[in-house]
Amino acid sequence: MEECHLPPPRMAPTEIITESLIQKAIVQAVQNVCQTMLRNDATLRGQTAEPPPGGAFQIMGNVGFAGDINGSVFLCLSDSFAMFATGEILGMSPGEVEMNGPDVVKDAIGEITNMTAGGFKNQLCDIGYPCKLTLPTIVRGSNLQVSTVKGTTRHIFDFACAGHTLLADIQFKVE
Repeated sequence: MEECHLPPPRMAPTEIITESLIQKAIVQAVQNVCQTMLRNDATLRGQTAEPPPGGAFQIMGNVGFAGDINGSVFLCLSDSFAMFATGEILGMSPGEVEMNGPDVVKDAIGEITNMTAGGFKNQLCDIGYPCKLTLPTIVRGSNLQVSTVKGTTRHIFDFACAGHTLLADIQFKVE
């Protein structure tokens, strides 16, 4: 007789996703990544209702998550922060980072974004909202802004790290 393997029962969420839970999850994720990868502390300066006007950031990293909760984590930063972060991660001087070109910066910011989104996602999974990550996407340019995706809840957090600004823009919808 053939055995029937049923999928495990879906874990019921242990908490409702609140503003304080989102803040706690992203603060912990950003602080862990900055301490581990950049050897610097990240401090939450506050939460904003709207992103700053275009031009404040030249690089955006994005990693999506999909499952019982769907959304994206966007990290917005300046060129100077991206250069600093790349140098710290790879042990390079600013001149070496510049000499290696934009792909090395793209890879470093992709890794920071992936690790931050992963830390955030893990905390959602721990409370009963399983989801998986997408691959990171990096956009470089001027006057970059993140638009709100229709039907999502949006949370924007402003961090300081090593004298730079890092904006974490989270948008999600619970399925």
